[in-house]
Amino acid sequence: MMETTATRATPFERRDGVLLVGGIPADRLAERVGRTPFFAYDRALIDQRVGEVRAALPAGIELSYAVKANPMPALLQHMAGLVDGFDVASAGELGEALNTTTPPHRVSFAGPGKSTAELRQAVAAGVTVELESGNELVRLREVGELLGIRARVALRVNPDFSVRGSAMQLGGGPQQFGIDAERVPAVLAELAAADMDFQGFHVFAGSQNLDAESICEAQRATVRLVAGLAEAAPGPVRYLNLGGGFGIPYTSRDRPLALGRIGENLAELLETQVRGLLPQARVVIELGRYLVGEAGVYLTRVVDRKESRGRTYLVVDGGLHHQLAASGNFGQVIRRNYPVALACRDDAGEGETVDVVGCLCTPLDLLADKVRLPPAGIGDLVAVFCAGAYGLTASPTAFLGHPPPAEVLV
Repeated sequence: MMETTATRATPFERRDGVLLVGGIPADRLAERVGRTPFFAYDRALIDQRVGEVRAALPAGIELSYAVKANPMPALLQHMAGLVDGFDVASAGELGEALNTTTPPHRVSFAGPGKSTAELRQAVAAGVTVELESGNELVRLREVGELLGIRARVALRVNPDFSVRGSAMQLGGGPQQFGIDAERVPAVLAELAAADMDFQGFHVFAGSQNLDAESICEAQRATVRLVAGLAEAAPGPVRYLNLGGGFGIPYTSRDRPLALGRIGENLAELLETQVRGLLPQARVVIELGRYLVGEAGVYLTRVVDRKESRGRTYLVVDGGLHHQLAASGNFGQVIRRNYPVALACRDDAGEGETVDVVGCLCTPLDLLADKVRLPPAGIGDLVAVFCAGAYGLTASPTAFLGHPPPAEVLV
């Protein structure tokens, strides 16, 4: 599918035509980093986005950061001062979260397939383990008994509804994520017999959703579901993770999420249902991509320019081994270009149609298909936007043995 424009609007500014990241011109930042390609994350843009979310959310809603979106250690240290907690999905992410100032009881550990070793680490650290199956409960009970520690535990629920508009469905129907809602009462009975420190529930039904009303509908359904499940709980619900799924616009066809509508819905839910039905619950919204995705840019340099049977290719020193999602190979059904631009030239008056391709020996290594850019040559910097989430750590960095890119927070 052809994209005839180089990029949709991005939050990054320019000075004299040069892209600014953290107030630094992109060409100067490249010299400071010392090599290309690299990822750069703008802390001011992260602060701005978190501030927007805080302003939209009603008092009484906590904000948690999903570390899987971007686990860069410096970024996590920065996020620790902005959010109320972290959600992790591996022992590696757990270790990075615990290296910040975030207290362990504000860290939750979700994800299927946790190893027994990971459960031991989580229980020893005192984080909340979100159970994904009955078998995981058995292993967690054994770990707690072995360590002499009463494990903090919540149940991740696979709801009996799905969320329309989500790019990736994580709930409803058969799933590897969570415990089917109809099985939860039986698991709660086993949990009570195991004498664990029950915290509450986590329901996350879908991700990358730009439809505010769909998200609101899912939040309302989640509260109804948890209120019913709470009747079988071994104690009061003290933790209610409503998930997130807030999407960001990647293409010119996408429209930004109406954040205010979600805030209004949450305020109504708190007032009319949660405070009456689950009075002890701290309510959490868990976001990753929405907080950091648009604050990142991947900068890569043109190393060759070639013509082939009527098409122009800009060959860059990066590629899908660093930015798999931008190549369309990370869940896209119909490939669409991420926002792409020349970092040091912003001349809308002239342009050419080009393909931006990486340095790997595969036709899948396509960062931009038929985009309009100002005429570019060897040495020019290409910026791939929306690179702050699911970039480096979601990519096959070992493929073909190229060196890893740098990451900087500026």
